[in-house]
Amino acid sequence: MSTKQIPDFRFSPVVDQVGVEERIARLNTRSIKKQSKTRGLKLALNMIDLTSLEGKDTEGKIRQMCYKALHPHDALPDLPTVAAVCVYPVYVKTAKEALKGSAVKVASVSTAFPSGNAPLNVKIADTKFAIDNGADEIDMVISRGEFLKGNYNFVFDEIATIKALCGPVRLKVIFETGELSSLDNIRRASDIAIYAGADFIKTSTGKIQPAATMPVSLVMLQAIKDYFIKTGKMVGMKPAGGISTSKSALQYLVMLYETLGPAWMTNEWFRFGASSLANDIILQLEKDDKKVYYSGDYIGKD
Repeated sequence: MSTKQIPDFRFSPVVDQVGVEERIARLNTRSIKKQSKTRGLKLALNMIDLTSLEGKDTEGKIRQMCYKALHPHDALPDLPTVAAVCVYPVYVKTAKEALKGSAVKVASVSTAFPSGNAPLNVKIADTKFAIDNGADEIDMVISRGEFLKGNYNFVFDEIATIKALCGPVRLKVIFETGELSSLDNIRRASDIAIYAGADFIKTSTGKIQPAATMPVSLVMLQAIKDYFIKTGKMVGMKPAGGISTSKSALQYLVMLYETLGPAWMTNEWFRFGASSLANDIILQLEKDDKKVYYSGDYIGKD
């Protein structure tokens, strides 16, 4: 991209926090009828990235997660698979083998996830290892310290470098919004990532609270909308962490539809980073199908 097309990120739009909160309040009053609710829950399930990013991960645990990605709940007919599984780079090959022949993608975190505190050569090696092992998507974290110092060009260049390394592999850029302090900063981070080439922008690592919230997500969606109006290019969005109920997922889908429209209502352009959400959706669909609401123990946690 020509430098003439890159805005001065010091002057990203100021966010009207009161306006954002009022719009969220209105969105959350939307009523969804039963048939639409069922379709919405199945769509949300198909947008989930099942995730295991723990120090106690093993090949067996990753294979079990991949089985659940392909078979969310065999007792219910016509359930879609989830969109992807997300793992550390060392488990990409295991996940690829377990998901071979399916449409479920393998995403890998990189760039010294979750802190982002590592030299660029380490971040490049981290990303290259994941891609060489077959990752379909890369979830990178930005250098929050550099961002908070106002070193926006550093953050832009780092994202652009990783995107160039990714080639056709889709790049999700994680802001860790709980560390960015303000909606203005979140809008600025969104603009930086989008103009640097991000295919998706993502709220959080899931390691810091608060993680995804509706106000934060709305600001990010608005940045995507503004970019689309200006360039005609679509960018995806992934709220991650803190979304655990079917009701919340439906509220996010309403916000997505009313902000960006039907073109974004697919897992190609919207994801939930919320593994526990899958269980609640399954329990809700089970209730609608059998008129019985089972406890959370009915569904496997992994």
